[in-house]
Amino acid sequence: MLDPSFVTGAPNWTDLGTPDIEAATAFYQGLFGWELVPGGPETGGYGTYQLRGKTVAGVMTVPEDQGKPSWSVYFQTSDADATARTVEKAGGSAAFPPMDVLDYGRMGGFKDNADAYFGVWQPGTNTGLGMIMEPGSLIWSELYTPDVPAAAAFFRTVFGWETESMTYPGGTYTMVRPAGSAGADSSFGGLVQMDEVPSEAAAGPHWLPYFAVEDVDATLADAKRLGGRVTLAPMDVENVGRIANVADPAGAAFAVIKPAPMPPN
Repeated sequence: MLDPSFVTGAPNWTDLGTPDIEAATAFYQGLFGWELVPGGPETGGYGTYQLRGKTVAGVMTVPEDQGKPSWSVYFQTSDADATARTVEKAGGSAAFPPMDVLDYGRMGGFKDNADAYFGVWQPGTNTGLGMIMEPGSLIWSELYTPDVPAAAAFFRTVFGWETESMTYPGGTYTMVRPAGSAGADSSFGGLVQMDEVPSEAAAGPHWLPYFAVEDVDATLADAKRLGGRVTLAPMDVENVGRIANVADPAGAAFAVIKPAPMPPN
């Protein structure tokens, strides 16, 4: 699972692009209890969501004619410019080149070899999310891709990710972990064959953030009450937990999970 030290190649940020920040805030405040900290003109209006005083996500206005509402996942890098060069060599492309964000850090946006968007964050004074692994915060990330082996090879080149396969009834799940780490406990995400989940396949290749919750079914009921919709019905995955996929009222997709209890040592 995620490590708060945010090693190179691990997710260290997630943000929402939405046409209406007010409407999005009403939804996520009702769902997770998030509070909006608006961004000033120096950040172009980019704000953050906080839970109990700790940052759990970013949020920005993206007009509908500039892009569809979506969640993005960012991965830690010690050198965003070097990562940009590696992305290009691996067959990806830059959605926007690395740039400084005041003294907070340096960021870049890219597309992998199947056109799935992802970001990188090179920490400055902002070292990453202030809360992970707790209810209402990021706990896992998944890439929906048309070619899992090709995606694994791409990100191995870019970040040095290592993979491990987990079998489950009906198929195999490819987990990813940072370079040099060992065992499934250090995995922070997975690679999914896109056509296995029709609701996600319709969106094309993309990353999907998972947020931890205490009760998946109650969260889904709240999501529907607040104007969202369930795109993948809740299911129990042995030794993983109970999961479901959701779209917010604007259509931005994410997933929720109540993790299975950790086995005793």
